[in-house]
Amino acid sequence: MFQPADAFEFEYLGSDVIYGRGRVAELGDRLAAAGIDRALVVCGSNVGANEAVMGPVREGLGDRLAGVFDETSSAKSIETAADAVEALHAADADAIVGVGGGSSLNVARQMSALAADGRSAEELRASAEADGTVSTPDPDGPLTPVAVVPTTLTGADLSAGGSLVVLPREASPTGQPVVASWTVPPTLVVEDPALFETTPHGPLAGSAMNGFNKGLETVYAAGGSPVTDATATHGLRHLVAGLPGLDGEDPTAVDRAVVGMILVQYESRINVIHAFGQALSRRYPVQQGVAHAVMAPHVLRFVLDNVDGRRRLLAEGLDVETAGRSDAEIADAVVAAVREVRDSLGVPTRLRDLEGVSRDDLRPIAEYVADHGVLAAAPPGLTVTVEDAEAALERAW
Repeated sequence: MFQPADAFEFEYLGSDVIYGRGRVAELGDRLAAAGIDRALVVCGSNVGANEAVMGPVREGLGDRLAGVFDETSSAKSIETAADAVEALHAADADAIVGVGGGSSLNVARQMSALAADGRSAEELRASAEADGTVSTPDPDGPLTPVAVVPTTLTGADLSAGGSLVVLPREASPTGQPVVASWTVPPTLVVEDPALFETTPHGPLAGSAMNGFNKGLETVYAAGGSPVTDATATHGLRHLVAGLPGLDGEDPTAVDRAVVGMILVQYESRINVIHAFGQALSRRYPVQQGVAHAVMAPHVLRFVLDNVDGRRRLLAEGLDVETAGRSDAEIADAVVAAVREVRDSLGVPTRLRDLEGVSRDDLRPIAEYVADHGVLAAAPPGLTVTVEDAEAALERAW
């Protein structure tokens, strides 16, 4: 049985990761040790108005709090990031602290690259309108350090990536959103379960499948290793134990979920499920985790119908019995286990129930999926055609 850890810390890809209840109180001291004097907090309006989150963050930063920019949203627009860069300069801040869900953490990282690049939102839009792409920034100096304090379970905290929407789909010459995606590793990651508990159940549960699917995909991705096998399967065990209790009935559920989410992010390799989730969330005002929740069982079914998908290792992580079962029976049980976790979260389970999603759009969504770059890490031997993707979307409809 999983016993929640009191506290631990480790270094990951140049980031100091600290876990434990109340450890947001160390925020200011940790930044001071890194030579940082003034930090701008970047978050959404809901987090900015939530004293249960902002109180501990302000206390943790102390006199290193330079200001709060609370205008991020799931749209992750280049305009918002440019406004945040202006706020960074106005506050004379030398660091950024992203607080909240995946969108806020992504904007915090991306605005660091945007500030160093020097191009305006207007210049980036003009480039996108001309050829449908945005070039990687060429900063004149070092990037502004970024710390992240997650409050949802998207699994965006240990990432060095992210994206900003430069042109929405309807204005894009390619018919798909044009995004800027730059690599900015966080200096510090603070994983405090008490802050996750301040997030209402709906958004917290909606975010969970995004991170959960990272564990699934890392197991069957191309280019894995015994190390990623160990972290992904162990992370899945924690998530299977913790996610169903996020409604508050299990006092250790959040601790289990946060530890599980840290584990599945370790060298994670997103691929097929994320291609579908990103295709949907970039086209519609849908939380990516919710899109993942709808699609995960159907995409996993497609994967296991066409390749082995390391189903026995998946079964191990999902606590599925394999003794005496055929490969087909194990595949069925694995899909059922994922569906059970998904259903325990109380999130939507059909595409038709998502805001704005039209059945007429399934073909262009499928085209986006089949051309998605993350499919380079798909399971060996698996090919995802437009027809395959459209069939999965139809099953999810």
